[in-house]
Amino acid sequence: MNKLELLKTFIRVAEMSSFTQASDALNLPRSTVSEHIRGLEDLLDTRLLLRTTRKVQTTPDGQVLYERSKDLLAQMDELENLFRQDNAVLSGRLRVDMPTAVARRLVMPRLGEFIARHPLIELEISSTDRRVDLVREGFDCIMRVGELPDTSLVARSLGHLQMVNCVSRSYAERFGVPRTLEDLQQHRLVNYVSSFGGSDSMFEYHRDGKDCYVAMPCSVTVNYIEAYEAACLGGLGIVQIPRLAERYQLARGDLVEILPDYLPAPMPVSLLYAHRRHLPQRCRVFMDWMEQLLGEYGVQR
Repeated sequence: MNKLELLKTFIRVAEMSSFTQASDALNLPRSTVSEHIRGLEDLLDTRLLLRTTRKVQTTPDGQVLYERSKDLLAQMDELENLFRQDNAVLSGRLRVDMPTAVARRLVMPRLGEFIARHPLIELEISSTDRRVDLVREGFDCIMRVGELPDTSLVARSLGHLQMVNCVSRSYAERFGVPRTLEDLQQHRLVNYVSSFGGSDSMFEYHRDGKDCYVAMPCSVTVNYIEAYEAACLGGLGIVQIPRLAERYQLARGDLVEILPDYLPAPMPVSLLYAHRRHLPQRCRVFMDWMEQLLGEYGVQR
């Protein structure tokens, strides 16, 4: 058996605490994953994983091997491309997660450019608005928009998204537009939350280095970015969205910008990846491409 393949399988099982999830991530039959683990345990003459009906966890020896193997495989990845001058020869799986709106509007229409440069990289693009677990779900890097929680992951800043306040043209024609903060009480806000329960409906703006809030009536509360924008386009009220996201609607005349002197603070955009001494080259070139792409769409450094 290829010893590196055995180590790759072991690392994925250890990270996901599941043979089934690891087999899905590796696109291997579950029986093959089990065979790889048995082969590695026989080769090293030690028990690496403890299996119960509920989960799989590493033994003390397995944990030592896990920590050493991650660096070893990252170094092997680097060595494979050390003397290659042409990035077109980069190969292997690259699994990335990003917000739905970024994937649909920005990345997918331009992804063919990256594939043309690196046709042997096997891309897997996840686009969700939930917080995926980079390690457990086997992602090479994930994009996050907004402030980052404390994390053991490495963050690469791509810049900041400028924000804008908008209503739909149909809303403006029916209800007019607010000219001052006091006018907000005569209007409706589309409220966005990450999870339902106990969240007040607030109009946010940044002034003198501080975030300020104005409570105002709410028409609907949503927890999904696509629904947030759709609610605005449907004439349900005010939204506060990245200028990057609304440039298409403004170009078509579907949205009207309001209160330009009362904008939320710019939102940071970051790429997160696991701490590795040597980041795989295929991941590095994708992150470089993403930084260039977002710069073209107005993300400011």
